[in-house]
Amino acid sequence: MILEVAVLNIKVGLSKDFEFNFKKAEKIISSMKGYSSHQLKKCVEQDDKYILLVSWQTIEDHEVGFRKSDEYEQWKELLHHFYEPFPIVEHYI
Repeated sequence: MILEVAVLNIKVGLSKDFEFNFKKAEKIISSMKGYSSHQLKKCVEQDDKYILLVSWQTIEDHEVGFRKSDEYEQWKELLHHFYEPFPIVEHYI
């Protein structure tokens, strides 16, 4: 099992819009091969900051299966314009 971890800094004032779009986007990621679960947590100390935790069966399920898919293009369209700066994504075992 691989845990994907991303700290998401959202452009100031756009958190509600981000959360709305994430509700759509989570349907995409949860349908992918190798997906196990995810959690999106809002930071208590800083507005417009979240952490995304996604469990995958393998790193390839995330890096290849998801990121090289048509579904990822939809994910990007829904979410990537909210980030500033763009998040660093790391994997843990």
